[in-house]
Amino acid sequence: MTKTTLWLIALLLPFEAGADVLTGVVTTKVRAGNQPAPVVVYAEPLGGAAPAREGKPVTLSQRNKAFAPRVLGVPVGTVVSFPNDDDIFHNVFSLSPGNAFDLGLYRAGASKRRTFASPGVVRIFCNIHPQMTALVVAAPTPWVVTTGPDGAWRFDLPAGRYKLTAISERAAAVTAEVTVNGATTSPALALDESAFVAAPHTNKFGKPYPVTAYKQP
Repeated sequence: MTKTTLWLIALLLPFEAGADVLTGVVTTKVRAGNQPAPVVVYAEPLGGAAPAREGKPVTLSQRNKAFAPRVLGVPVGTVVSFPNDDDIFHNVFSLSPGNAFDLGLYRAGASKRRTFASPGVVRIFCNIHPQMTALVVAAPTPWVVTTGPDGAWRFDLPAGRYKLTAISERAAAVTAEVTVNGATTSPALALDESAFVAAPHTNKFGKPYPVTAYKQP
């Protein structure tokens, strides 16, 4: 586990006084020459409801005609800000069931927000620039993290049984169950991106983007 990954995890995860530790690594099968996509991992308690704990506000910037970061894992109820850090207009939207939204057109320097009130996988786009895409996983639990390039992750959480879920923008979700008691290592979580093929998406009206949108510098 790299120092960068540990630093990110420390910032994102809720602190549990006297909590046990659950660690693991997600492995990803990719095509030769490809790098794996970032992975979101979250832990749901079995036999009881996850504690209701609102996540800290998060920023998903628009910069250089791209979203940064491209992938986010957040607890349900988290407010995500979408600042426009480019010198052009953007229009952020999603058509994902249960989390569809449209922030409308806004200029450089402006920022808009969205509360992710329902659990689910939310694919986010810009209605002007088809190359812009992001993935937000709104998890029904406070224990959620986005892994680094090494796939490593860690949770500090109460002892008990949990269902683990791992998902990336290029692979279907995989799950595993684990019993946490003291320092615990997760069962294997392995994603398969080897069959992923990028496909064009529609604009917010469900229509193809105009050809000129793909030719913008």
